Amino acid sequence: MSFMSLVELDLSSNQLTGQIPTLLPNLLILDLSNNFLSGPLPSDIGYSNLIELSLFSNQITGHIPESLCKYQGLAVLDLSNNFLDGELPPCLGVMEDMEFIALSNNSLSGEFPSSMQNFTSVLFLDLARNKFSGRLPIWIGKLESLRILRLSHNRFFGNIPVNITNLACLQYMDLNNNEISGSLPSYLSNLKAMRKAYMTGECYTGDIDHFHLISLSAVLKRQELNYGSISRVFGTNMMNIDLSSNNLTGEIPEEFNALDALVNLNLSWNHFSGVIPNKIGQMQSLESLDLSRNKLSGEIPGTMSSLTFLSYLDLSYNNLTGRIPSGGQLESLYAANPDMYIGNVGLCGHPLQNNCSREGDASRQGRLGRKEEGRGIEFFYLGLGCGFVVGTWMAFGVLLFKRSWRTACFQFPDKLYDKVYALAATWARQPRIDYHEADAMVGASTEFSQGMHE
Repeated sequence: MSFMSLVELDLSSNQLTGQIPTLLPNLLILDLSNNFLSGPLPSDIGYSNLIELSLFSNQITGHIPESLCKYQGLAVLDLSNNFLDGELPPCLGVMEDMEFIALSNNSLSGEFPSSMQNFTSVLFLDLARNKFSGRLPIWIGKLESLRILRLSHNRFFGNIPVNITNLACLQYMDLNNNEISGSLPSYLSNLKAMRKAYMTGECYTGDIDHFHLISLSAVLKRQELNYGSISRVFGTNMMNIDLSSNNLTGEIPEEFNALDALVNLNLSWNHFSGVIPNKIGQMQSLESLDLSRNKLSGEIPGTMSSLTFLSYLDLSYNNLTGRIPSGGQLESLYAANPDMYIGNVGLCGHPLQNNCSREGDASRQGRLGRKEEGRGIEFFYLGLGCGFVVGTWMAFGVLLFKRSWRTACFQFPDKLYDKVYALAATWARQPRIDYHEADAMVGASTEFSQGMHE
């Protein structure tokens, strides 16, 4: 067999050194990953028919050359884990057959490449751990075949674009460690691939065998887990949303309960406030839930105990209060992560040391009693005011329409004055008795009485 007719060459995971040479012209698949190749990407690799190029985990430096764009039939491009820098060439958009592009763990910069909006067939897009900046583009909704989106550890900012819900097949979205702001949009609940009702159909069919060399790792339960080949990931329906370490604010939307196929939800290290949605218990597929380092308040919803697949939970460093619910997976999660409730001084009950069986209930009853007492006082003054207004208007109405009463009412002060004046004058004309004369009269009366007895 002639090497000139070779169409697939796999020299991965060896100890190859030096620069990438110009090799065989008929190659369709080239894998030189996991070696020690160095230097820049050559301006002419020499494989015009390439459909897969895997050079990840080497020591390649410099820019991505525009000459790479001549491989218009390229479907798989993996240059991750190298030392590439600079901006992406705008001509990348000519690769309309691109299905997999991984450029993570480099030093690439610039805004989200607008040329990528032509990647309408792309299934996997990984730009994580670079220096990309700017807003997430609205046109990202054009990538309707996209299943896995990794943009973590960059400098993207602004709101999550509403058009992202056009990604009907999206099952893995990782935007952690950026500068994304605004509220968590409720329209994310419309990501159909993360809902059980839509887990069959075109998003879970198709030829993905040529991804057998590519692996995916994900941060779940604060550990980076490797899920093996991409074909395996697509087959296991690993649903993930990671928006941690951003500047998101507001409340967690109740509508998120619709994502009942979601396996991992990480919203930690943001500025979320309000309560944990009570319907979170409907997200029955959750295995990992991290809401730590936010400003959430209120009680932990009891429905959380119905998350039977939950194997990791972190609610630490919030403002949560009240009794910790019991039952279900919550009983065993504390043993695996004793810090899951730390930083919430208002929480009490098992498994924490502070028992709230009496104090918490008494405190709650006291708060309710004070609240009811306050309401009673408010209603008392409200009734008093209403009675005064009604009584005043009734008296005014009677005087307005009853002439005899009106006359009597206005004459009453004059008559009262006349009577008081007459009584005072009569009292003033009464004779006044001298106290010395009164004593003499009393003495004479006494002597007369004694004489009668003798």
